[in-house]
This record gives sequence, C-alpha cells and structure tokens, in this order.
Amino acid sequence: MPQPFFIVTLGVFGLVFGSFANVVIWRLPRGESLAAPGSHCPVCDAPIRWRDNIPVISWLVLRGKCRSCGARISPRYPLVEATSALVCVAAGTRFGLSWRALFAAALFYLLLVLSAIDIDHMRLPNPLVGVLAALGVVGVGLSVVAAVPVLPLVGLRNPYLATGPVAQAALGALLGAGITLGISAAYGALRGKQGMGMGDIKLLTTLGLFIGPYVLMALFAGSVIGALVGLAARRRVEGGLAGRIPFGPFLAMGTFFTVMWGEQALAWYLALVGLTG
Repeated sequence: MPQPFFIVTLGVFGLVFGSFANVVIWRLPRGESLAAPGSHCPVCDAPIRWRDNIPVISWLVLRGKCRSCGARISPRYPLVEATSALVCVAAGTRFGLSWRALFAAALFYLLLVLSAIDIDHMRLPNPLVGVLAALGVVGVGLSVVAAVPVLPLVGLRNPYLATGPVAQAALGALLGAGITLGISAAYGALRGKQGMGMGDIKLLTTLGLFIGPYVLMALFAGSVIGALVGLAARRRVEGGLAGRIPFGPFLAMGTFFTVMWGEQALAWYLALVGLTG
C-alpha cells in the first residue's frame, strides 16, 4: 500500500471512529450500552438518520441542530471527530506504513476519549485504561515474539536506560507508577489533600508500556501545559481556580508531544547542556 494512501485511510478511519468516540464519551460514564439503542437526539429521542450521522459534514449541513426538533447539537461532536482524524493522520505521518503507526493511532484515539470523559466527569474509567493497557501488552508481545518493531513508540533505536521492548516497557510502567505515587504522596503531605487521582496514576503507568522511560517526558510536558492553562484560567476567574482541573487531557497532550517529537526534544536538550558532541 502506498504511504499517502495509508495515511488517508488512517484519517478516514479516524473520522469514522471519532463518531463512535462521541458515543463512548457520552454513554460509558453513565453506564449505558454502547451498542443499543442506536444514535438518537438526547432531547427528542428521534433516531439519527445515516445521512445525518456523517462525521463533521452532517453537523455542518444541519448547522449544529437536530433535524427533528431543532435542538442545539454541541460543536464538540465534530471537534472530537476531526481531532480523531487528525491524530490518526499524525501517527501515519510520524511512523509511515508500519505497525507502530497503527498502535500510535490507537493510543492517540483512546487518549482523546479518556480526555473528554475526564473533562466532563473528572475521572478516567478503568475499562478504557484497561483496554489501553491490554493494547500495550499486545504491542510489547508483538515486538518480542514476532520481532516486529512496535513498542516502545519512542526510544526503540536509542535506549538510554534499558534495552529491549520488555525492559523499556517495564521500566516505563515502574517510572510512571513510582513517580506519580511519589508526587501524590508529597503533595498530600504538604497540602493535606490529594494532588493526583488514582486514574492519572494508572494512566501514566499504562503509558509507560507505550513510550518506556520517555514517560517522564510526557509527565513533564503535560505538567508544563497544565500549569500554563492553570495560570491562564486564574486570570479569568476572580479569586483563582474554583475546583480541580482534570490532568488526563494534559497527560494526553504531553504523550502526543513525546511520541511525535520526544526524541528530537531530548537530543536538543542534551546538546544544549553539553552532554552530546
């Protein structure tokens, strides 16, 4: 398959699965079935016809309103669909025609779903994190048994702290769990309240399977992005932030950055501090 066609195919699948992502984002936290009933308007319960369920396009044609009752349809629906397509295309662009591109696309997709749920409900559902972890184990297994370069997605050719997919995945998971547990315990001791939820800790542990020791870069990048967003929010809300900010979306953005540009960022930093020639 030519690489451009592969990337376009990933984008199309991203759009289609982006539509399903909206179903998961809405139904899973509410304990509803993902299969039945079919797509319907949450206001009038009218079934959504196939022509009104085309990702992004249908929302634009309907001008963001239900065809049956005229109720407003949130712009987040096409935003999720478009983002799903974009991250899948990014995975194909980064890794080309390969298994790594497919696993990266699946990782980005699931992180998108988890991020949206975390924004809405301040939690990262265990079933979705479990699916991500299972996918990571399968990827590591393929890398070892079939000798296919799948995971880790970053640092496979230039391991800094460990060699081999299993060693890097194990180290990444241990670092993800250990660092976040330590941060959470320290924050709790200093501030008297929980600083990082168990969902974030489980997610970062799982991310270690995909990016190995680079999980530290994902945590750092996510923390920087979160801090910048927090500072911006403080300026908009008088008296500071009222309530907690979900960290899952920032971990997702940090992971996306790490997978796409992590190796280059580390090489640049090492050159900057004079640790490379």
